[in-house]
Amino acid sequence: MSASVGGGEIGSVVVFDGQAVRERLTYDVAIPVVREAMLALSDGRVRQLLRSFIGLGQGRTFAIMPAALSDRGVFGAKLISVFADGLGRKAHEGLVILFDGVTGAPICLADAAEITAVRTAAASAVATDALARKDADTLAVLGVGKQAAARIRAIAKVRTLSDVRVWGRSIERAEVFAADMSAATGLHVRAAAEIAGATQGAGIICTVTAAIDPILDLACVTPGAHVNAVGSSGPGQAEIASDLVAASRFVADHREHVLVHGGEFLRAKAEGLVGDDHIAAELGEVLAGARLGRTGPHDITLYKSLGHAAQDLAAAAWLHENAR
Repeated sequence: MSASVGGGEIGSVVVFDGQAVRERLTYDVAIPVVREAMLALSDGRVRQLLRSFIGLGQGRTFAIMPAALSDRGVFGAKLISVFADGLGRKAHEGLVILFDGVTGAPICLADAAEITAVRTAAASAVATDALARKDADTLAVLGVGKQAAARIRAIAKVRTLSDVRVWGRSIERAEVFAADMSAATGLHVRAAAEIAGATQGAGIICTVTAAIDPILDLACVTPGAHVNAVGSSGPGQAEIASDLVAASRFVADHREHVLVHGGEFLRAKAEGLVGDDHIAAELGEVLAGARLGRTGPHDITLYKSLGHAAQDLAAAAWLHENAR
């Protein structure tokens, strides 16, 4: 979105363009906002429909994600296009539209691409804080795009990172990305030529690629690690191999969505390796103490992130509430 008003108004609707979202929705803000949204999603304070997709050709999708946040007194939707560029990257473009729950009037428009980038990374940070070992200080990121950079910045807010390893399909791009992130964050970020070289011994792993078929299997993951599976957002994609899904303590962002759209889980289920009861908990249930996340130091915890309108609307609501 390239609106001409950043943090301005169109009539009575407050508008946040990309720059306005970036300036206001920091990780320090977004992490607690998303944490509360995940609690609300699991305890019934959110009414949310399954996402609707319209295919627009190979690698191109338009999605509609509606929800109502009863505790915030707002409802609305995210309207977003997801277009692959053919080089392993996906662009998210769109709008988050917020309505007032009392008057029914629209009150806020915000750049969906920027909200998505921040809230998705914030969700990984929330999951990491809840599920990763407290002494986990090595992060492996598979992917070298915008979401990869966001993961490094967000997870550094919840764990003290001594070593960050990144892998991409192009080692040259990975090396440039690592150098840029080292300079930008002050962290020790280095490129790995192979996936196993990035993930072996890592206490935290994030997959943020456009892979259609699995790139991370059980052999590449050290017992006790936590995995954030983020890149695949539909039933036809899977970054995580079925043997890792089956061996993990599997935590969903939202059980209903994972049972329909969670590509990794659906592949493992189709292969007869897991049943629906393999979903140990929703993240919100873990945060509330209603269900266990990690049960011991050797668990491999796997958080399946699909992303939800509850997160987008909570972020937009925070922006609107703090507009002035």
